[in-house]
Amino acid sequence: MNAQQVAEAVRDAMFANDRASKALGMEILSIAPGRATLAMTVREDMLNGFEICHGGLITTLADSTFAFACNSHNELTVASGFTVDIVAPGRLGDRLTAIGEEVHLAGRTGVYDITVRNQREELVAVFRGKSYRIKGKPIVQGVSE
Repeated sequence: MNAQQVAEAVRDAMFANDRASKALGMEILSIAPGRATLAMTVREDMLNGFEICHGGLITTLADSTFAFACNSHNELTVASGFTVDIVAPGRLGDRLTAIGEEVHLAGRTGVYDITVRNQREELVAVFRGKSYRIKGKPIVQGVSE
């Protein structure tokens, strides 16, 4: 398999068991080695007491995007930390799209940047995740580049 096919196989395997992302209505729009794009529409049950999307849910969208991007190489990879800056609110009905890309990958560690924008292309959040790869533990058995 080539690297793109590996990323697609990992996407399918991960999403099949990803109850959290599914419960929030996330969709995977694209996957590639070291990259992922996910989207989510802000529902009424996602609003906080100020009638804006709960920041934790915006962060969850970014974190899910991070997970798909950093696992796309078919080595079990977990977050070792992240930072997030929410720069604008998500509102009821907004379609939030998170685009994640690998900034650096060496040995067991990686750095990924994720931007979250609404349907008007307005920046909503910036997320930087640090990953840790667990060598020798593929997501999908028997699949390699």
